[in-house]
Amino acid sequence: MTHTLAINYGDDVLFSSGMTRDAFDREARFLLAAKLYELGRLASGPAAELCGKERVEFLLDLPKVGVSVSNLRPEDVVDELDFIKNG
Repeated sequence: MTHTLAINYGDDVLFSSGMTRDAFDREARFLLAAKLYELGRLASGPAAELCGKERVEFLLDLPKVGVSVSNLRPEDVVDELDFIKNG
């Protein structure tokens, strides 16, 4: 099932951002996906799909908007390191 989210904005937003409508729409979708990924609400694959990017491209673009590629919580990092050490 597919759902649609509509966000109304005027030409003033486009003028202020200095972007075309298409560029603004792409960036808005990416920023939403990046924030949901950062909050841990979406994994990288679904987040990438949400904004129409391939997973690797999505991950490589995250630092451009100040989002870490890894969204592991500190307690998860410890678990991951233990797993690597102990197999």
